Amino acid sequence: MSPTDAPSATAHAVERPDRLAELLSACVDDPARVTTDVPRRVAAAHDASPYLFTPRAVVRAVSAAEVGALMAGARAAGLPLTLRSGGTSLAGQAGGDGILVDVRSAWRAAEVLDDGLRIRVQPGLTVRQVNARLARHGRRLGPDPASESACTIGGLVANNSSGMNCGTRDNAYRTMESLQFVLPSGTVVDTALPDADRALREREPELHAGLLRLRDRVRGSARSRATVERLFSMKNTMGYGLNSFLDHDEPADILAHLMIGSEGTLGFVGEAVFRTVPLLPHTATGLLVLPGLAEATDALPALLAAGARTAELLDAASLRVAQQSTDPVDEVRGLRVERHAALLVEFAEEDPGLLAERVADARRALDRMPTVSDTALVGDPRLRARLWHLRKGLYTAVAGARRPGTTALLEDIAVPMDRLTGTCEGLTGLFDRYGYQDAVIFGHARDGNLHFMLTQDFDSASEVERYARFTDAMVDLVLDAGGTLKAEHGTGRAMTPFVRRQYGDELYDVMRELKRLCDPHAVLNPGVLLDDDASAHLRNLKSIPEVDPAVDACVECGYCEPVCPTADATTTPRQRIALRREIALAAAAGDEERRRALAEDYGYAAVDSCAADSLCVTACPVTIDTGAVMKRLRADRHGAVAQRAGNTVARHWGTTVKAVRVALNTAHAAPSPVLRTATGALRRLGAGELVPAWTDDIPRGGPARPAPRHPAGARAVFFAACIGSLFAPEVGGEGSPDGAAGAAGAFLRLCARAGVPVAVPSGLDGLCCGTPWQSKGYTAGYRTMAARTLEALWEASEHGRLPVVCDASSCTHGLDQLRDALPESDRARFASLRFVDSVVFAAEHLLPALPEPRRLGSLALHPTCSTVHLGIETALRTVAASVSDEVTVPDNWGCCAFAGDRGLLHPEITASAVAAQAAELNAGTYDAYASCNRTCELGMTRATGRPYRHVLELLDEATA
Repeated sequence: MSPTDAPSATAHAVERPDRLAELLSACVDDPARVTTDVPRRVAAAHDASPYLFTPRAVVRAVSAAEVGALMAGARAAGLPLTLRSGGTSLAGQAGGDGILVDVRSAWRAAEVLDDGLRIRVQPGLTVRQVNARLARHGRRLGPDPASESACTIGGLVANNSSGMNCGTRDNAYRTMESLQFVLPSGTVVDTALPDADRALREREPELHAGLLRLRDRVRGSARSRATVERLFSMKNTMGYGLNSFLDHDEPADILAHLMIGSEGTLGFVGEAVFRTVPLLPHTATGLLVLPGLAEATDALPALLAAGARTAELLDAASLRVAQQSTDPVDEVRGLRVERHAALLVEFAEEDPGLLAERVADARRALDRMPTVSDTALVGDPRLRARLWHLRKGLYTAVAGARRPGTTALLEDIAVPMDRLTGTCEGLTGLFDRYGYQDAVIFGHARDGNLHFMLTQDFDSASEVERYARFTDAMVDLVLDAGGTLKAEHGTGRAMTPFVRRQYGDELYDVMRELKRLCDPHAVLNPGVLLDDDASAHLRNLKSIPEVDPAVDACVECGYCEPVCPTADATTTPRQRIALRREIALAAAAGDEERRRALAEDYGYAAVDSCAADSLCVTACPVTIDTGAVMKRLRADRHGAVAQRAGNTVARHWGTTVKAVRVALNTAHAAPSPVLRTATGALRRLGAGELVPAWTDDIPRGGPARPAPRHPAGARAVFFAACIGSLFAPEVGGEGSPDGAAGAAGAFLRLCARAGVPVAVPSGLDGLCCGTPWQSKGYTAGYRTMAARTLEALWEASEHGRLPVVCDASSCTHGLDQLRDALPESDRARFASLRFVDSVVFAAEHLLPALPEPRRLGSLALHPTCSTVHLGIETALRTVAASVSDEVTVPDNWGCCAFAGDRGLLHPEITASAVAAQAAELNAGTYDAYASCNRTCELGMTRATGRPYRHVLELLDEATA
């Protein structure tokens, strides 16, 4: 729909959620993408900032035309509109109390251009996802924010992101080649087109003329020019990017560059083309501990002159935090920290010879520095990773250790290099004066860019007043030093009251006029970047109630969201935690209607739909496992009868598996309509978490698990997963020569072919890794199965002498987790057991002894969430590469969310989780499709229509 087609509305009409939903539904092609439901609005409200605004409606837009129509709809409704992508911004620019438009979920396209020299991207991709596409070309984006795993291109553009290495040369502003953006009027501007400026003049004559006036106004004032040049010689994301008026002549180019750093207040950027920078694979890193801040900052010029690409500053408080690590690096271990400071420096080049020259040049500077630690520069990736963990782990350590109910605030400033030491010392004094005893300072010293982190309670007037007084003093300190109050994180709401003071009245008025020209009705993100209210930064502060020790450390950063398979279907880990907090706040306020609405929705949207794959813990900076929490909440819902039933199933697991196999085979003989009717009825009667809706692609029952065997000289114990017995393999079935189809049969044949004898434990048909009980919350059955499996494997492995090999990655991971279900008295024995996935065993022990495999031309490979947890992706790729010349893992790879039976019980979750992967895969053709877990193979087969098989089945056929 075009913006002018949006219906008008009265103020009275939009007071009602149904009327607002009707208005906004007319702006998009699918009304299902519009919601005014309380739970969805509350879930979407939370971002990484200390501010909270609950939107009146949430809309998923899928095109520039829809965004333009929604802007017009917001104007007609008299409501503000906020664009939201990753929600990782720290200053409040990603939230609003009007219409929140999701421009992440449908905006993840990328096109590599000129062999990686340029790339065209949409706003929903994360920086890491874009860099993964560029890595094969030896390139990356210029901006390198620390939040690259979660921050999206939309936020990178909106905040003019930079990072540790890029400085002001390779930030978003400098590396942007062209933008396609939508103005509040609905006009779409694409500066890649040769006539972009003429088109802007014709469609937006007042804006075009106004930009020329502002350009000349800034250029015509010596004072304004000097202020702009001074502030933008540093990293600076305070206010609008007024350097655009000095750097560019044509209004279209000026406006495109003003969009960068405009925080969603001038328009929507739907596409960007960036020039990329080379990857520098050869690196040398060192941690230099010096007596104090002055010595550290004095060392910078020589290091930068020697070619250091990175120079990260850590103050004494940071070093003390680093010492509290379970395994501190040698440079700080045993150091008696007083007023010390450190520089983490890194040299990086494309060529190893050039790196050696850089390091040699640096050695002369290093030898002259008054360090109190070794000055070695190391290239070993493991040693380098430990040094970077010290720097990047500061946020984790401080945020994770903060008092429950407080907010972790990460601020950033920049000052001229010659004022860096004094500013650091001044900040330390402010921390002492205002009682921020846990505050730390670190930052990008090469740019004069400091970050400081502190924890703050916003639940009392006295605490808010303390924060206000500290902020005022900090503003004085930084501006007196000639610095900027925001270097990287954007102005947001946190610094809006101080923009005028930093720039002066004249340039502040230029910003005001710019906003009026672009957004005359003030629809886009009002209150962000510009606000004349001196206390704007103290309003709408977020309350963080204690709800559960397992999640209370959550800082709502959103790092978990890109890896969550339910992000586009129901809720994310951040939202699951935020909703629990909102339920607690509603209960404390006595708002029973709100509490009930949130709690009733939570059962499915948070608990039942969670894949519980726990990839969130791999991304969370404070190591929260939301998947484990959801499994515990499932357990809390089970009464004594349900727990006894789960325990009975565990005690009779062998019989249960046989019964399921028979039932599946019988079902395939019955008419599909009858099965769909029967299963549908059972689900409606309350069995929705036990009985799947019948579909014709549900497999038949699989083969029996291997019979016991105890060969002489066994080199491992084979624990064939029961999932391979419950579900028949995609190809093979009972027709395999030895009756052992699927991954289990393939593994045993490979072992025989390689001359590697393996044992199979007695009673295997009644054993399990325990994951079905753990995932569903049947704790009694989980304990029973853990005890039985331990006893059997303890004996079969000869008390831990032999490794235990499993042929399904999720079950290997499940075996690894059985410790949690065992009594303390059994945990020592369990610790003696070694669990190895079959692809690792094959890569290490079978491939060298097998015949040369016959090779396929191409193979599409689906790693699983468990391969990530187990750290076996390299082994999986090795086995896949042994049978195929080309192995492709989709750029859009992610957990399939089949999660045992989740994909059967809630197929919409898997459909959403793999939609992008499936589209990417089906755009090409491959000779074979493989994974390493039967249920993941089911999920990917269902999503793509292509036959996914265990990679060992392919290896078996290739070496037969």
